[in-house]
Amino acid sequence: MNIKSYRPRIRKPLLFVSLLMPVVLLLSACASATASPAPAVAVKPTATTAATLPSDTPTAAAAAATEATINVATDAKLGQILVDGKGMTLYMFTKDEPNKSNCSGGCLTSWPPLLTQGNPTLGPGVDKALIGSADMPDGTKIVTYNKMPLYYWFKDTKPGDTTGQGNKDVWYVVSPAGEAVGYTPVAAVTPTSDTSAAAATPTSNTSMAASSEATIDVVNDPKLGQILVDDKGMTLYMYTKDEPDKSNCSGGCLEAWPPLLTQGNPTLGPGVDAKLVGSTTLADGTKIVTYNHMPLYYWYKDVKPGDTTGQGNKSVWYVVNPAGDAVGR
Repeated sequence: MNIKSYRPRIRKPLLFVSLLMPVVLLLSACASATASPAPAVAVKPTATTAATLPSDTPTAAAAAATEATINVATDAKLGQILVDGKGMTLYMFTKDEPNKSNCSGGCLTSWPPLLTQGNPTLGPGVDKALIGSADMPDGTKIVTYNKMPLYYWFKDTKPGDTTGQGNKDVWYVVSPAGEAVGYTPVAAVTPTSDTSAAAATPTSNTSMAASSEATIDVVNDPKLGQILVDDKGMTLYMYTKDEPDKSNCSGGCLEAWPPLLTQGNPTLGPGVDAKLVGSTTLADGTKIVTYNHMPLYYWYKDVKPGDTTGQGNKSVWYVVNPAGDAVGR
């Protein structure tokens, strides 16, 4: 056979497949490109999806969970008294007015109000007819009983505690009848001529002054240096918003920052400069000790000697050094 004249045969089916392959690949690529947007359409938000967003229901539930509860408990010494749902004692403030709280600022820190959403839960023995509420300055509502607002006392730490009873002769536990247990209004005590004469006796006044007279000492605090304290080691503070020989702390402020009172002759320990000691009169007629013309106070959160938790409070309360300066101001 003549080699030059030989031409191999190409099978037509194989040629057709070879020509068709690029077209198939091209069509597959196009199909993939046009199919990819489909998921985006599938997750388009619907009205049903929007309806599943959080609502105000949890807030309403939280409000219901914090509604006040008032029960009656029997105290071994005080008899039947009002308590909350956990057995914590409730008090009234005799300086309040009907349906009006006169406790504010630091007073509310020491005497937290029993707040309500308007529908307190009442236990057996609680007189529903005596229940009400009063508006506080911050918009919250305090429960009233026999028109008097109800409070807790911060030093009561467990059910049954009544450590606030008779505090400053203005705070009292409350009976189911709505009365301040153990409280005798001043107007109910009618002075007699004999009583007045006894009150005017210099000897009795002197004895009272001696038993309650202030003491000022100096201690060395590891961080603050030498500072003023009382005879029990409780820290004394000055209020930088006071003026020389004038206290600008009143009402609730004095609840949180009790004054160091004097009858006019404080006892002074070593290191206290007698020339810097004086006094000024408060609104109720009592006298507060001054040091370098600035009134001296305690801080209610200091619970033991050496505590200085009031230092720098709100950048206006500071411990005092023997020179009469506000330490760290």
